[in-house]
Order: sequence, then C-alpha cells, then structure tokens
Amino acid sequence: MSQPIIERLVKAVGAILLGKEPQIRLAIACLLAKGHLLLEDLPGMGKTTLSHALARVLGLSYQRIQFTSDLLPADIIGTSIFNPGSSHFEFRKGPVFAEVLLADEINRATPKTQGALLEAMEERQVTVEGHSYALPQPFFVIATQNPVTQMGTFPLPESQLDRFLMRISLGYPDPRIERELLKGSNPRDLLESVQAVLTKDELSTLQKKVDAIHVSDALLDYVQRILAYTRQSNQFVFGLSPRAGMALVKSARSFAMVQGRDHVIPEDVQAVLGPVAEHRLSGARDITGHEGERLVDHVIKHVDVIPRR
Repeated sequence: MSQPIIERLVKAVGAILLGKEPQIRLAIACLLAKGHLLLEDLPGMGKTTLSHALARVLGLSYQRIQFTSDLLPADIIGTSIFNPGSSHFEFRKGPVFAEVLLADEINRATPKTQGALLEAMEERQVTVEGHSYALPQPFFVIATQNPVTQMGTFPLPESQLDRFLMRISLGYPDPRIERELLKGSNPRDLLESVQAVLTKDELSTLQKKVDAIHVSDALLDYVQRILAYTRQSNQFVFGLSPRAGMALVKSARSFAMVQGRDHVIPEDVQAVLGPVAEHRLSGARDITGHEGERLVDHVIKHVDVIPRR
C-alpha cells in the first residue's frame, strides 16, 4: 500500500521540479528516514523550489529563513518579550517552529547563528532561558548552501554537517527541460495551486514502516566492510563514525521503500552512500573538505559486495 502513495508524491513534486526525479526520490527518502537534508549547489538551481514543493504536496507548514551574516540566533529560535499587562516575560516563537523549515544559504551566517539549529535538528526542541519548547512533528530541515569557494561564506563545521542525514546537489537541468524553462514555462507558478497528496497521519505511517524494511546479515556485513575500509585506508583523514553507519542503514531502508521494495539490496546502499557519506568524509590530500564524491567512488570500487575468499 505504501508504493502508490510514494509514487504519487514523487509525481507531484516532479511536476514542479522538472527532470530531477533521482534527487526527488532521495529527498523523500531523507524525509521518510526522519532526517534533515542539505542541498549544495550554485544559486538558481531549484533548491528553494524543491523545499517549497515538498511542503506543499505534504500539506505541512512551511517557513523560510534567509541566512545572512547579521542574522542572530533569536531570529531563528524566538525571544522572550516582557508583557507589561502580566508583568511576565512571554516567549515569542521564531520561524524554526514549522514542520518544514528552509534554512536558505545557511553557510552565509556566522557559526554562532548556524549553531542555533543544532539542538533543534538533533533533539526536536529548542531551549530558551532554561525552558525547553518542543518543535512540531514532523520537523524537517532543508538547508541550502553555496559552494565554499564563493565569497561571504562560513564553512559548516563537522558537528553541523553530521546533523544532516543527506547532502545532495541538483545540478544543471537537462537541455530539453532547460528549453522549456527558456520558453517561459516557470514551474514555480504552479506552487500556489498545488494540493497536498497525503495527510500527516499517512506520512507518519510511512516513516514508521521504514524500520520494518528487512536488512539481511549479508547486507550488514557489506555496510561494515565499508565502514572498516574508511577507517583503515590512508585515503581518509578519519573514517565514518558509528552514527554515520546507522545513518547509512536507515537511508538504505527508506530508499528501498521509495523504490518499492520491502528489503534492502546492495544497490540501495550504493545509491545513498554518496548523499550520506560525502559530507562526512575528508581525504588525506583534501584541504577543502569537498572531495567526498571521489572518496565515495573509491569506496564503491574497492569494497566488494561479496567478500573474496
């Protein structure tokens, strides 16, 4: 019963973000795994369109925060304001209290402001002046960042990157799709008329079903060989952590479900290895922290699906 709902969701988002079905499936898999998504690409590639389309077809509340160098943590979380009538301070919630939050150009804010999202993403709550406030459920952060080579950016630290289950790029459109855009067909014009294709209860049910996707012992052996290789090879500064390993298995489960299977196959692990591991790996000769794609390709080529005798 899950597959028709998922395909309906993929089709609805695909009507807005044209020609990007692989990335849409990965984004949906990230959501179903209860993770957060980091989109890294040049400006104008459709990152904001993807986040807004997902919120629309899911029928979830949506907030967008434009990260700038002068943005403060209180601009995200909220602040306490004194009420003269009651003679008490009252907490005014910030835009982080949304079911889908777009943190646009997150690496243009200072590290202190970036850190304001750490507790929210990990604990699904924020703490202000000793009081904790629960965030809505579901709570899905989609952050975008420009390449670190662009001016005015503050690279995300490893602790922040690790909060994102996946990092993906949309890339340039196919020439046929780009021709439609050049003719004046702007899919974003359709956003206001998009209707939700599933309810919150259906989304919650799909998220719970992810843990029921079967993972065999042989598949777990393959994942552990991948983890061990990143920790032992001199290609890497440091290997994937146990949390990264759990993220890999969780993502493979959700991706398998998106693909219509009730069990994980090696191709599912390979499909999500890049989005899950690229932002968590650093090469021994890489000073930028953005050599992850080459490193993941290296892992896939050198770690056998079936161990050699």
